Amino acid sequence: MDYRRFGNTIIARIDKGEEILEQVKEIALREKISLASVQALGAVDRFTVGVFKTEEKEYLANEFQGSFEIVSLTGTINTMHDEFYCHLHMSAGNEKGEVFGGHLNRAVISATCEMVIHVIDGKVDRYHDEEIGLNLFRF
Repeated sequence: MDYRRFGNTIIARIDKGEEILEQVKEIALREKISLASVQALGAVDRFTVGVFKTEEKEYLANEFQGSFEIVSLTGTINTMHDEFYCHLHMSAGNEKGEVFGGHLNRAVISATCEMVIHVIDGKVDRYHDEEIGLNLFRF
């Protein structure tokens, strides 16, 4: 992974074999990011995404392997209890044009990932909402 910062914007390249969430965390900690938006594209060969079932208050995970293009990767970097927190969603398409996506749990780069992180001046922490079952923004 390599990146450059230009004011409040970070342009990152995540390399083959690297895991996206690990690299986002490394950048966020190095750059002391407490609030940012993330967007990216690239290629992965292994990824796990989940869907939150509201009635059961749990995620169902789906794992994929093969050749996939990241069609969309978007989300936020912020904090929970003043510690790093990242919430990303990813959609990836296969050679047939079928797209699968959801809450990103893990994704390993097969070629490259081009990421843009827009750092936002400010801080938004999170708390766990028992009724909903998710970690929500606390303003």
